[in-house]
Amino acid sequence: MKHKSIRELLAEQPFFHDLRDSDLDLLAGCGENAHFRAGETIFGTGEPADYFYLIRTGRVSLDIHAPGRADIVISTLGPDEVLGASWLIPPYHWNFDAIAREETGAIRLDATCLRGKCEDDPALGYRLMKSFAQVIVDRLQRVRLQLLDVYGTPAARANG
Repeated sequence: MKHKSIRELLAEQPFFHDLRDSDLDLLAGCGENAHFRAGETIFGTGEPADYFYLIRTGRVSLDIHAPGRADIVISTLGPDEVLGASWLIPPYHWNFDAIAREETGAIRLDATCLRGKCEDDPALGYRLMKSFAQVIVDRLQRVRLQLLDVYGTPAARANG
């Protein structure tokens, strides 16, 4: 069985559907396959955001540490989802912990390489920024819905 190239794998990712073929050619040079065991920390809060990931298989949770409490799962991501946007925004450090909740396969893209390509090609940078902005908005909406579910309406809390 022939293994697919990073370029071919990127072309299959819904996140990249709005990019041009020439964009995918450039980005492929920044990518590699990555694999994580269940329970493995992919990155931790405060660490340098040197990569971002496109999850191909498995599940990854985004967690925050709450002093005196168990870690809080903010979101769980699965196949075809993007893991990590902090590589785009200085000071380029992770704001969450990412934990593989099961065996996970991903495409890992080098942030320094990507930022360099975006600097060299501002139109590519703009297209990527639009895609990441949508991911960030979607994640904020998920957290909003989670908070509404956890805390409910004031009447529900008073009656609860």
